[in-house]
Amino acid sequence: MKSLHQFPCADAVPDHSISWPRETQTFGATTLPRGLAEIWRACGAFEWVTFGYLAWMNVVLAVFHRNVAHAAMYIVVHVWLCLGIICLAWAAAHSNNPVLRFARSWYPLPLYIGFFEELGGLVHMIFHGWFDRWLIQFDYGFAGVHPYVWLTRFSSPAMNELMQFAYMTYFLYLVILPLILYASKDRLAFWTVMVSTAVAHYSVYVIAVLFPIESPHFSLAPLETKSPAGGYFTATIDFIERIARVHGAAFPSAHVAGSVVALLAAYRFRRWLFWVCLPFFASMCVATVYGHYHYVADVLAGIAMGAIGFAAGTWLMDRKGALAEIAD
Repeated sequence: MKSLHQFPCADAVPDHSISWPRETQTFGATTLPRGLAEIWRACGAFEWVTFGYLAWMNVVLAVFHRNVAHAAMYIVVHVWLCLGIICLAWAAAHSNNPVLRFARSWYPLPLYIGFFEELGGLVHMIFHGWFDRWLIQFDYGFAGVHPYVWLTRFSSPAMNELMQFAYMTYFLYLVILPLILYASKDRLAFWTVMVSTAVAHYSVYVIAVLFPIESPHFSLAPLETKSPAGGYFTATIDFIERIARVHGAAFPSAHVAGSVVALLAAYRFRRWLFWVCLPFFASMCVATVYGHYHYVADVLAGIAMGAIGFAAGTWLMDRKGALAEIAD
């Protein structure tokens, strides 16, 4: 076989000897078909962690399918969801349509809530019972009382309303900072928040399957006393709990984990927002126990998961290809 310098001119060199074929793209030491390479570039770190979570969930569903009603349906829905995400990412990378680009950026928000809601049918996928006794013992040893019962002494309509408002601020944490970063066109910071929030939430959901906790609302129901009525925020939370309460998935607290990510991200990207949110976050942590949604252990574990999520999300966004391509 002739070496390169033996050809009489550059034009005589076969095209495949000096460049990759048009239908392939380089990826490290390997090549991918052009279509797959484009899909890979259209996906970023958020898709990496989401596909990883769904892959883990589907493997566990396949292994423990006998413990889950309609396990095959969950698996199929997860696969179709992955395909839908891929299509959305690819379309946004090849179109300037503002609706597509907006959907590409904000589709993570309903995912967090949707994945949490499905845990209602999955928390006993591996273990059939509840492990609340361990957290009840932890809380009692930590405080010397049942914290929820102790907090009821401060119960009043005004306190109920304040605590329920503080509990609802979780939903604001998910959108306020991302909205500011999105409006500022700071894509790296925006996706750092989204990826960190995903890591924190998915970690919570994995632990919820491995360590089923039903929450004080159920386990300490005999100790529960009737709370005085509140106002608008109390009624709103009561409505949300009636239609969307999940029996289980209380440890760690997803509310706290997601809020910690928002708080740490605000400290890094918009320091003034951190100081605005800090007192509301502290109030929310108290509210999760006051409203018998969580144990103190859930709150502490949620803080840890939020910190880990932000550290992991920041690290991931430093990786090559973490910031997905979009159309200019």
